[in-house]
Amino acid sequence: MSENKITDRTHVIVVGNEKGGAGKTTTAMHLAAFLLGKGYKVGTLDLDIRQQSFTRYVENRVRWGDRRKTPLSEHVVLEPATGDTVAELRRQDQDMFASAMGHLRATSDFVVVDCPGADSYLSRLGHATADTLISPINDSFVDFDLLAHVDPDTLEVGTPSIYSDMVWECRKARMQADQGMIDWVVMKNRTSHLFARNRERVETALNILSKRLGFRVVTGLSERVIFREMFPAGLTLLDLTENEANANLTMSHVAARAEIRNIIKELQLPGVQV
Repeated sequence: MSENKITDRTHVIVVGNEKGGAGKTTTAMHLAAFLLGKGYKVGTLDLDIRQQSFTRYVENRVRWGDRRKTPLSEHVVLEPATGDTVAELRRQDQDMFASAMGHLRATSDFVVVDCPGADSYLSRLGHATADTLISPINDSFVDFDLLAHVDPDTLEVGTPSIYSDMVWECRKARMQADQGMIDWVVMKNRTSHLFARNRERVETALNILSKRLGFRVVTGLSERVIFREMFPAGLTLLDLTENEANANLTMSHVAARAEIRNIIKELQLPGVQV
């Protein structure tokens, strides 16, 4: 294992929610790139067998990394299950997931898992193995609805959503399986730099709900065009230089890098220094 190995137990980071467009794949790739840069052995697992955005991002990064001798993760993407019954499909999914996770745990210090933006059996398996669960949401009540419902008139936080209920069930299953705890982190992405009343309301509602459901709230990635531009090359902000960008790096790039490091710091991953 790497020199930075600090425990005998691989730490599993799962990035998941049940909504697309919140930055799950971008978050997963930046986490993997940061940990690789720190000298850790990192395994990555794509559970979105239909979209496979994480896999394409990794493949793009492999082509970039091969030219620069950059350390890369060991990546696994699962094949679609085949069968005539739901029970058969789930049995195949469970077997493939257990095999992939077992291999990555044996060869990695950290495993980063990217889940689909919808409920699936594989996603639930992934959530239940998390040591750290990161649920990115956009900074709006549209995405807040993923976690809980609010009163349309008073914006008072109401009942938890089906996704929050699923996370709760996964936490119970994890505790029963190996006495493990899932550190649930809700990450606010696409935050605006401008103060707005709606942003304040979302933040207040999240703080109330965090105490009820037992998650931590961290500030994530701002809305930046650069994130979409880096995907074809497999780059992250941590890799970006003036040569890679083919332009002078701006204060926006510097600020975005600072956001990444702040996210890592707030995640409190075991043994990781920022």
